[in-house]
Amino acid sequence: MIWRCSRFEFDTKMPVVMGILNVTPDSFSDGGTHADHDEAVAHALCMVEEGAQIVDVGGESTRSGAEPVSVEEEKARTIDVVRALAERGLCVSIDTRHAEVARAAVEAGASIVNDVSGFRDPAMVDVARSCDAGLVVVHMQGEPGTMQENPTYDDVVVEVRDYLVGQAALLEQAGVARDRICLDPGPGFGKTPKQTLELVRNLHELVRTGYPVMAALSRKSYIGYAYHIDDPAERDRASAAEALMACELGASVVRTHNVAATVQALKDLRPFVLLGLGCNVALVAGEGEEQEAKKAQLNHAIGQLCALPDSQIVDISSFYESEPAYYVDQEPFVNAVVLMRCGVPPKELLGYLHAIENSLGRVREIENGPRTCDVDILDYQMYVCASEELTLPHPRVCERDFVVKPLLELLPGHVLADGMPVDCVPESQRVGKAVRL
Repeated sequence: MIWRCSRFEFDTKMPVVMGILNVTPDSFSDGGTHADHDEAVAHALCMVEEGAQIVDVGGESTRSGAEPVSVEEEKARTIDVVRALAERGLCVSIDTRHAEVARAAVEAGASIVNDVSGFRDPAMVDVARSCDAGLVVVHMQGEPGTMQENPTYDDVVVEVRDYLVGQAALLEQAGVARDRICLDPGPGFGKTPKQTLELVRNLHELVRTGYPVMAALSRKSYIGYAYHIDDPAERDRASAAEALMACELGASVVRTHNVAATVQALKDLRPFVLLGLGCNVALVAGEGEEQEAKKAQLNHAIGQLCALPDSQIVDISSFYESEPAYYVDQEPFVNAVVLMRCGVPPKELLGYLHAIENSLGRVREIENGPRTCDVDILDYQMYVCASEELTLPHPRVCERDFVVKPLLELLPGHVLADGMPVDCVPESQRVGKAVRL
């Protein structure tokens, strides 16, 4: 997935690191540290040396209870810094909820507008429409001064996701290209620590929207709550661990105070792997129970996937019923796709998958024939190979409706490791027509 931000393009196959540059006297963990212009520029350059691809400049504190500042004061704090960094060729983001500040920053060279208020202000939508900057749509319940006054949700994950998708849709309706939009669930912005934990442990639900997702977790109060660290400045190690966890769940952009620690943590990020599962032979099923029995066998296989070494399941598609392909004289299939993070090399992983198939009675007598369980490696991040033993990406992914539909449920717009879009074959031309159960 490409996130387009003015003259910069970020391939989100690997996490993009955004360094935080607060030019404020009252930010919650570093207020006043970089308020001087020269100090701010020097710190930004240091973050870039440490691995930051974006510098996010903020001139108004958004901590709970913070006093708002005038637009003129915010511009005075930020615009010269934005201009100085942009003139050095850096990708600069402006962290603001004020349209006048955003417009001035873009004119000064900012390539991203990071709006903590989620483009609720029509004037901010106008700014977005009139430029080609990347946009970060943030969820915040209430306003900075009041957002922590008893925030309530029936389902924080669903409500935040739906709000962000709705705001993204409004931007697109206003003429903003979809590939300019990034979603930020706003950890700690109108959310209790428990609500934030629930949200960040389910980031894959936002990944399913098909937009890049930002993990702005650095030094947040939920980390203090979860790790028992009162001082925000002491939360960098835990913040880096949370950033890694968020990226394993599919976050594309990480916003951080401590770039060096975050970059180091992200070196442990495991590749993602997409697995296709299928079954059309129910081992134990009464009359009329065949479909449920096939689901049960796939669930058993998924349970065994959970036990693979150095691996973790991130997301599982719905079940789909599909008509047989290639060898048509057989029963309908039940299919699903599993998204994993996996440190096992592809050929070794294939051996584990064959063992799972064998444990569920897989017999290979007829090519593309009936099977109790089939587990295929569909795509292994940034890995392309062709041998008698293994071909990756799987050569028939795009032509199989029973693979394309569940895969795109998890990763809309996914592009395989060889550069081929998963949906490159029209649905009418795919084999194995599938229906979601």
